[in-house]
Amino acid sequence: MSKNLLNNKTGQPKLKTLYSYIEMNLDGDLSLSYLAVEFNFSKYHLQRQFNAYFGISIFSFVKALRFKRATYQLAFRNNIKIIDIAFEAGYESSESFSRAFKEAFNFSPREFRKNPPDSFWETNFSQLNQLRKKSMQTEFLISNVEIVEFHETRVAVLEHKGSPALVARSIQKFIAWRKENRLPPSKSNTFNFVYDDPRTTNPDDYRFDLACSVAKKIEEGSTGIINKIIPQGRCALLRVIGADAQLGVAIEFLYSNWLEQSDEKLRDFPLFFHRVSFFPDVTENEMVTDIYLPIER
Repeated sequence: MSKNLLNNKTGQPKLKTLYSYIEMNLDGDLSLSYLAVEFNFSKYHLQRQFNAYFGISIFSFVKALRFKRATYQLAFRNNIKIIDIAFEAGYESSESFSRAFKEAFNFSPREFRKNPPDSFWETNFSQLNQLRKKSMQTEFLISNVEIVEFHETRVAVLEHKGSPALVARSIQKFIAWRKENRLPPSKSNTFNFVYDDPRTTNPDDYRFDLACSVAKKIEEGSTGIINKIIPQGRCALLRVIGADAQLGVAIEFLYSNWLEQSDEKLRDFPLFFHRVSFFPDVTENEMVTDIYLPIER
């Protein structure tokens, strides 16, 4: 039986593999006994080393991941019934799920679905976000970037202006509009236009567009959804596989390391994301985001 889960031939922590395994198998058996057998390790040492490296017990980690997924499903996937969310979170009934949810967040699942509080995820899952930094990709290579020709794309856009903490409200509004207009992600590509760095921009001045591709101009009205076009042109493309926490690192890499070494010049259009797949439809470490940096010919 292995003596130290933190060491292997490559020098990379095997605990990162365990982290990914747990995240990829949230619907399965993630008991300490099962994981110890799966990873050929004693329960005692598995728990001790996981706790030492990540600062959280395996039980608490699994519970937090399941709760985070449940909150996203409640807030952004109104088509999923609460009883089904409860089952996916490992509870045998909606009643037991509701009790646990209210104990954790002071809201019932129904209350939360109706009106998720601002800054909820930053407040309640900050520890998970810190843990993710220990397991995510933090370095990118020049060879990871390719130059592509992006074809003109008409998009319907909801412009978010204001604190990043309020983006969830805009996402809910945009999802509702897409459902009403029958533009699900399976039929309409999802984009974001990134104007500002939330770390350095005054919250009131922060801008972030939510967009989806459309075949023709939409009727602009009281919904606040407007027409825009992503112009055709050359772009530097960097694909990021994993959670949104990696995007800041990837953007910094493009603007500093890659741009400096490439001698390319920027076009007058903001950096944008194509959301190929996103949470909670896939796990956070399975998310795929293509980052496009528009450059001159």
